[in-house]
Amino acid sequence: MALVLGGLWLADRLFPPPLPEGGGATVVLAADGQPLRAFADADGVWRYPVTIDQVSPAYLEALVNYEDRWFRWHRGVNPVAMLRAGWQWARHGDVISGGSTLTMQVARIIEPHPRTVFGKARQMLRALQLEWRLSKDQILTIYLNHAPFGGTVEGVEAASWAYLGKPARQLSQAEAALLAVLPQAPSRLRPDRAPDAARVARDKVLARMQALGVWSAEDVADARIEAVVARRLQPPLSAALLAQRLRAAAPGEARITSTIDADLQRALEERVTAYFARLPERTSAALLVVDNETMTARAYVGSLAFADPTSLGHVDMVRATRSPGSTLKPFLYALAIDDGLVHSESLLVDAPQSFGDYRPVNFDPSFNGPVSVADALRLSLNVPAVDLLDRLGPARFTARLAHAGLSLRLPRGAKPNLAIILGGTGTRLEELVGAFAAFNRDGLAANVRYRADAPLQERRLMSPGAAWIVREILEQHGRPGQREDVFDRTGRPPVAWKTGTSFGFRDAWALGGTRRWTVGVWVGRPDGTPLPGQYGAITALPLLFEVIDSLPVRPGDAGARTLPDSVQRVEICWPLGLPPDPHAPQLCRQKRQALALAGMLPPTLPERETRAWGAGRLAVDVDAASGERLSATCTGEHRRRRHEFARWPSLAYPWLPLAERRAAAIPPLAADCAADSFAAMETLRIDGLGPRSRIARPPNSDRAATLRLRALGTPGRVRWLVNGRLAGETVGSRHWTRAFAEPGGFRITALAESGAWDEVEVEVLR
Repeated sequence: MALVLGGLWLADRLFPPPLPEGGGATVVLAADGQPLRAFADADGVWRYPVTIDQVSPAYLEALVNYEDRWFRWHRGVNPVAMLRAGWQWARHGDVISGGSTLTMQVARIIEPHPRTVFGKARQMLRALQLEWRLSKDQILTIYLNHAPFGGTVEGVEAASWAYLGKPARQLSQAEAALLAVLPQAPSRLRPDRAPDAARVARDKVLARMQALGVWSAEDVADARIEAVVARRLQPPLSAALLAQRLRAAAPGEARITSTIDADLQRALEERVTAYFARLPERTSAALLVVDNETMTARAYVGSLAFADPTSLGHVDMVRATRSPGSTLKPFLYALAIDDGLVHSESLLVDAPQSFGDYRPVNFDPSFNGPVSVADALRLSLNVPAVDLLDRLGPARFTARLAHAGLSLRLPRGAKPNLAIILGGTGTRLEELVGAFAAFNRDGLAANVRYRADAPLQERRLMSPGAAWIVREILEQHGRPGQREDVFDRTGRPPVAWKTGTSFGFRDAWALGGTRRWTVGVWVGRPDGTPLPGQYGAITALPLLFEVIDSLPVRPGDAGARTLPDSVQRVEICWPLGLPPDPHAPQLCRQKRQALALAGMLPPTLPERETRAWGAGRLAVDVDAASGERLSATCTGEHRRRRHEFARWPSLAYPWLPLAERRAAAIPPLAADCAADSFAAMETLRIDGLGPRSRIARPPNSDRAATLRLRALGTPGRVRWLVNGRLAGETVGSRHWTRAFAEPGGFRITALAESGAWDEVEVEVLR
């Protein structure tokens, strides 16, 4: 006996059974267990791994009682069943009933063999090995995952989804009986090809279950009524690019559960496909929906058509680096509020400005003059944003965003510059969404999570107060092209949104957030070629609102938000940007209701030019009768009166009404008074030409190169000098025109009566 046992032990060690390994086939699941995408193994087999607990008890009952009801008692081979099968074969000359146990079937699955006596003997030995090495549940699990169900489908879970469109844990008794008998003849009994044969086989199992007393006659009668209806056999393909991404991140993992809502994912994939069906050829799109509370992705559309090579559907645009256009502006204004530079109604100037060699313009080439922070953000004005970034610092702005997980990618060797706020950089949709969620998460940005077990990585991007103020600004924007009183939106939460369009119409963006959701949309061509006429507000924004309106709403999502303790509503005045002074009401030229951080009420920003006086509260002595300014030394007799007034930024003057210009002007100096320091306070700026510019005559024209300039910052007379010689005069901001017939370098000076001046240099080319 010892020799026999020793020999068996040695044979088992020398010839172990080829137990299946987990590598190869992978299935990526939605949060509720629905398969999103299956990846076949090297042999092209589709398999969705499951455990016994993940399979319907009805299926386990049908399988064990129909195939091997003594499974829990024998040790791999049932001698009674083998003798009965052998006797029937000898008597009838044909197989009447099989003698294979479930363990023997597993042995044949993992190691196919010919249907010969030798093959049967080998199968029995392998079954004994399996029983020696594994528990009954382990053997049953191998069967559940590797039994053939027709075609390239293996395992009950893959079969349940392929034929019935549901997980194996939800099988009815009729469906359980069908799948229990299918591996006996998977090609002949496939319900999608032979529903009648499959029904006969299923009813045979039902009859056996009733005869054994496992299922009641009533249950069996109900099960017989169910028709055998199968779907067309095809693997699932939803959130294909995310599934591919998760599989690459976890190689060898057979079952990957994502955070995706399967029903929402399929609905949005269909919506995106239908929405962009008429866009030009090679256009793609990306969509990401995130739950703000958990930062889990609930829908992920990486491209417009995954299987379309013309639109490069295999390129995942959720994580592709693209120019963000103006989508970074909300972060800039939030950080500027935190730094005490501005509040929601701070006075900015949307006017032509030069920042060194950089001269930005708006998407709409017109300018608006004096604007508030709120209006500049809602209108997505470029010049005020560049001006504010210049004061905050592009390197600091970039570092703050990177710390919160929003990386701005620049060409190798390049440093952060002012152009990044207008899209002169690269970033990813998933990073933008993770940062934009901060406006509804008290200033906390976070990485987007695609698996429930992925860690939540949060970083402070802005203060809760700054996030509240900017979100309030964006929520008050309304929906473009739609009057608020036309559609009843009771019960729908307000949306804080921002669009963006990159240079050359290469990228169209829309970001939006509610209390519960943050949604990001990108539209463009993956190869970077332009989409003329397609920009964020008309291409991406309508889809954003369609998606947000289709998302679930919880009670309280649409309610009014309470003003946090860190934010205060305060009345301020332009141009100073401060609360009105009851003792000097003339200083308050325009009243506005501002949102500011508690304890911080910054005044209007000083002008950038070093010689500029900027907005400020000034007081001068004037003659009570004439209103002329008096200096410390005057030869005549005057009755002095103190005159206080508020100055506007000089760049704002061309857009101010005449009355405002006069109210903000420094009174002229009386003729009998000596010059004072106020004579140099007037700010003058030449508009229409950047520093060290070059001009040339029009091509194929005899006309000389011509300049058309104007001086900003004074209502009075301006003298124009070219290389120190008087070349003309204008009044206020009227244009001065000069033709240059000869090439060379010229120095152009504008000189106001007050003594304020500005100067630019220009080179006239041949």
